Amino acid sequence: MEEKRLLAVAVGMIAVFSVLTARLAWLSTDESARYAVQKQSEATLPLSEGRGDIYDCNQWKMTDWEYRTYGLFSPGKESYRTWFESVDETQKSAFYGSIQRREPFLVQLQDTQKQPEFVFRQAQRYWSQPIAAHLIGYLDGEGHGVYGLEKACEDWLAEAGTKEEVVCTVDALGAYLNTNHDVPTLQKTPGTGEGLMLTLDSRIQRICEGIAQEKMDRGAIVVMETATGKIRASVSMPLFDPTDVAASIEKNDTSLINRPISGYSVGSVFKPVIAAQALKAGISPDTLYECTGEYELNGHIYRCAYGKGHGVVNMTEAMEQSCNCYFIHLGLMLGAQSVHDAAQAAGCGQVTPIVPGWNTTAGNLSTVEQLEDKGQLASVSFGQGALLASPVQVAGFLNIFANEGMYIQPSYAQGIIDTESGQVTESFYRPIQRTVFEPDIAKQVQEMMISVIENGIGSAAAPRMTTAGGKTGTAQTGRYNEDDEELMDAWFGGFYPANEPRYTIVVMMDSGTHGSSDAARVFADIADALYCFEGCPEEDAVPPLSLEDILPDEETDAVETSAENEDL
Repeated sequence: MEEKRLLAVAVGMIAVFSVLTARLAWLSTDESARYAVQKQSEATLPLSEGRGDIYDCNQWKMTDWEYRTYGLFSPGKESYRTWFESVDETQKSAFYGSIQRREPFLVQLQDTQKQPEFVFRQAQRYWSQPIAAHLIGYLDGEGHGVYGLEKACEDWLAEAGTKEEVVCTVDALGAYLNTNHDVPTLQKTPGTGEGLMLTLDSRIQRICEGIAQEKMDRGAIVVMETATGKIRASVSMPLFDPTDVAASIEKNDTSLINRPISGYSVGSVFKPVIAAQALKAGISPDTLYECTGEYELNGHIYRCAYGKGHGVVNMTEAMEQSCNCYFIHLGLMLGAQSVHDAAQAAGCGQVTPIVPGWNTTAGNLSTVEQLEDKGQLASVSFGQGALLASPVQVAGFLNIFANEGMYIQPSYAQGIIDTESGQVTESFYRPIQRTVFEPDIAKQVQEMMISVIENGIGSAAAPRMTTAGGKTGTAQTGRYNEDDEELMDAWFGGFYPANEPRYTIVVMMDSGTHGSSDAARVFADIADALYCFEGCPEEDAVPPLSLEDILPDEETDAVETSAENEDL
């Protein structure tokens, strides 16, 4: 009996063993089963989250332009000492920590000849020398946009690019396999294929950023194409590094303020609007006024710069010398309704769209009722008081006089493009356009602005290789430094070249002890740089600039010019 039970157990064990053997044989030949087992031991390492790109007007990438190399490593197999010199300086501690774990990992490498068996290239979101950082913005630690275009366009940028992952099969020790059947591969998941095309020109942007770094601590530069209103450069100083935003926060240097789209007192750069409105109202440019250096109104004294009187001046001479008293006189002659209408038609008090859902500041424009107060009307007539505008708005209203009286709303974005075909699939370029002044009036004011540089206090803005017209401006801020000196916002805005303007340029130097002549010198540098960028006449023998030519570099010395008087 006992023997029969033992025999039954033996037969049962043989049967079970046979079934298991058959099952294993079947699994070894069944591809679906083999794939399921492989998936259980597969490691997926993210390389790129696949964010959509931002392009300039030439469809040159302003993001994901530079690449870095990443090496694939296995724990246990790799020696920290062996690869220490090949790993990027910022990744050495991460490399040491990762090599202790039981899974493959990617680490950024330095530019060395010694590399691991498998390397992959990853596009970096921002250049090592970031471009247009204030406009493009930056991402948080999880790759979401928190500032600028990255935030405004977060929803579709996150879905637009190609997601990249390194996929590899691992063994029981967590090391990746490299066999005939199991090789680490780069897996790509396409996004929508859309990109954002801006009106910026990367070359002009770089030129202006280089000049700004040389010439100003805090401020803004805006370059706008006269005929189209398209913004070709938008620079804010100080610059910041979008890969190290914490450094800017720690320095507390206001570098995260996007100054071209923020509101400031504009000062005397507003005077061309008042002059044009006066001409429109039938006031002769030969109208004379005797400036004693101050204007008394309801017990309040308004002064020209330094209290210096300009004597008897007409409209052109008042523009040349930026005579506050003359423009107060004009503003009071025009009245509240007329001054308000002119400012409103010129774009003051109105936002400028950047992309859908993100606008510039509207600044501030007093109501007609508020301007019925003679004191407020007097202040606004020479660009002070409650009148606030962004550098982009200033470019918009000064462009009227370079563009035969036509206001064109400034534009930052061309639209959404298909990155393969380069075709615009959704246009954002739909600028508001309106005639504010008749061409003959605009021409008269244009001539006055040319005379500001040729005969007036704006001589520092005279380009060395071309011509221009413009207007100075120095606005009081009511803030003082430790030496009890009032901080000023210094402006110069105008057009280049003088007779057939192609660009309207605005320079603003924020909260310093500098004056409008400092801003004027920056204006001159930009005009000269644009002259060379576009290609000088043959006799000058200076070729057009390429992208490689325009990275920040040492700049030629500015012509030393000075103005006897600077306006407030």
